[in-house]
Amino acid sequence: MPSFLKRMRGAGCVMAAAGAVLVSALPAVAQSWPQRPVTLIVPFPAGGGTDAFARPLSAQLEKQLNQRFLIDNRGGAGGTLGASAAAKAEPNGYTFFVGAAHHAIAPSLYPKLDYDIEKDFIPIGLIATPPQVVVVNPSKVEAKTLAEFIAYAKANPSKIDYASAGLGTTHQLAGELFNILAQTKMNHVPYRGAGPAMQDLVAGHVHAMFDGLGSSAAQIQGGQLRALAVAAPQRSPAIPDVPTAAEAGLSGYEVSTWYALWAPKGTPAEAVERMSSELRKALASDIVREAWQKNGSPIPTLMGADFGKFVTAEVARWGKVVKDAGIKVEIQ
Repeated sequence: MPSFLKRMRGAGCVMAAAGAVLVSALPAVAQSWPQRPVTLIVPFPAGGGTDAFARPLSAQLEKQLNQRFLIDNRGGAGGTLGASAAAKAEPNGYTFFVGAAHHAIAPSLYPKLDYDIEKDFIPIGLIATPPQVVVVNPSKVEAKTLAEFIAYAKANPSKIDYASAGLGTTHQLAGELFNILAQTKMNHVPYRGAGPAMQDLVAGHVHAMFDGLGSSAAQIQGGQLRALAVAAPQRSPAIPDVPTAAEAGLSGYEVSTWYALWAPKGTPAEAVERMSSELRKALASDIVREAWQKNGSPIPTLMGADFGKFVTAEVARWGKVVKDAGIKVEIQ
């Protein structure tokens, strides 16, 4: 072989090797996201409403992307500890945050939060929007209608305990709104998440709960809990025989919750865009649609910047509610 051809072949090998080194040195997300397992931080213990939607969603994303999606449950302080951890996670495209309506309430309740839900996260989209429902333990509460429950609560002031997923959550605010509208006086018992709260309600350690339908639908359908009313303008297809609060005689009692997906600020655009696209695809899948219907949630369509505007509006809305009610809590 002529010497100049040998030199060219040698140079080509060196260039190819150098190119391979450069490609391998690129961030994994710049090649083809995801290249390894993705973590979804859920800021509540397993078994709650957030979990009820995060787990089916993660399973569907695994199928679509052929990659593991791991649920990291980090409960505490009304979901703010998990949110703080997510905000501080390395923004490399492999950690996302599954939050809830509680995180639009938290800024008004916790004056010393070390994160900002509007500034420290990239909004990806709503996951689910189930209504709240008034549920009681049938062994602890004989009332079979909302009117009977209100009458029972009025006859027994400060003797009925209602559970919540923690201080400042929609469960607590829904309970306090119920006390105001129904003119009752029930005791708030906060837990570290809807899962533990639901366990104690089913076990009979508390009387009632103002819960998102996602974490109570199975217990209602299984007979462990009795649903007295849905806090929404329309009845839920998941429990069509349960009246709305207005139908049951309590006008103005409408409280809904929502769950959503964010990425830590600084997450590569490719990962954010791909996750957004895959979320839309997952929400359109038959498996997710069936699971959402069972848990009483419609399929949301609010994504990206529009979802971000929704969060900003929710922060302002709940801020007024908290201010008017004079509620304030501190992270311990």
